[in-house]
Parts: sequence; structure tokens; C-alpha cells
Amino acid sequence: MPPRWLKRPFQLALLKAPAYRFLFEPAPPDEAVSLDCETTGLDRRRDDVVTVAAIRIRGARILTSERFEAKLRPEAPMKPDAIKVHRLREADVAEGRAVRDVLPDLLKFIGPRPLVGYYLEFDVAMLNKHVRRLLGVDLPNQKVETSALYYERKYGDAPPGAQVDLSFASILSDLKLPTLDRHDAYSDALMTAMIYLALRDLKKRGVRIERQRFTGVRHFDAG
Repeated sequence: MPPRWLKRPFQLALLKAPAYRFLFEPAPPDEAVSLDCETTGLDRRRDDVVTVAAIRIRGARILTSERFEAKLRPEAPMKPDAIKVHRLREADVAEGRAVRDVLPDLLKFIGPRPLVGYYLEFDVAMLNKHVRRLLGVDLPNQKVETSALYYERKYGDAPPGAQVDLSFASILSDLKLPTLDRHDAYSDALMTAMIYLALRDLKKRGVRIERQRFTGVRHFDAG
């Protein structure tokens, strides 16, 4: 996959909606957006977004007054496993807004800022299905994966065979951050923003996260 700086000129050339050229402009200094979606399931091709939340981050502050939240009417049926996770039923999203009506407002809110998330690749992939219809290209924003930042601070100097736990709960626990209502898009976006700032501060101060001396591997969970 070509690096982002190489892809952007091609994406801009293929952009079919000139009104969204602002997505390719320089981001405001030291700003980012924490993003989270809840979906009808985990199939990137067949499932769809039911809620989306985004919160702006400026410097070391989480701007909860500058947030975006929307409940969507999905283009795919809700799967039972997904309902168990986010507790949203078909009836709960039936009156939601159509994605095509929400997307312009979401893109204006995000602007050219980097996107911060946990399992961000999945959330962006789910949104990109709709973004492509509108723009002709995927979201061009820089993407910051918090589990990767956490891995670097805790396991970056680990010896081979060290146990790796990138679960959301473990990250919050290690960073001594509060656990809010999981699998609610706004709460997850808020916790992710807190994780991002905490890890960025640790890196700035050159502080690593202490790890136990075990062997094995444990994968992270989807947020």
C-alpha cells in the first residue's frame, strides 16, 4: 500500500465533489478527532453503521462541547450478536437518519484533522463505503491507532515471547482511566480520546508502561 502522502494527490485528482476539497487542506495545528462507530455486525461488506460519534481534541484538551453524534438508519439488518454488544434493536434505529443525510455534516465536523480511534481501520472502512459514493474516494485523513501507540509504550522493547494484551479494558486499566459505558459510540470516542492524550503524554516524557513477565499472545477486542 502506498504511503498516505503519495496517495493524497491521486485522491484529490479523483475527488468528484469539489465542495469537499477542504478535507485535503492542512489540519489545524495540534488538533485531532476521536471517532467511533457502532454497527449492525462485523462484516465490512454486508454490515452498516448504526451510530457514529466524533469528538475534537485540541492540544491536551478533549473538547466535549465540540462533538458530533448521530443515530443512523442502517442499510443492513441488525445481527443478534451486535444487539448484545451495543443494545440497539431494529426498532431503536428505524427512525434514524439516512447515512447520505448525515455524512456531509460528519465530514464538515472532521475536516482535515487526523482521526484517532481504537480498531479504527474497521470504523473507517464502514464509513468509507458511503464516503466513496459521495466523494469518489476514501477518507484522506491521517489515522492514529491507539492500540499501536499503547503497544509502543508497553511492548516496544519487549523480548520475544512477551505476552501482548491490547484489549480496551487493559489499556484503560494500565493508564488508570475511567471505564464509561462501553459500546456506546460517544462514550467509546471519549475514552479513546483520553487514551490518546495519556499515551501521547507518556511518550513525550519518555515513560514506558510496566509489563508483567509472562509469555504468550492475546489479541485486542473490537471497540
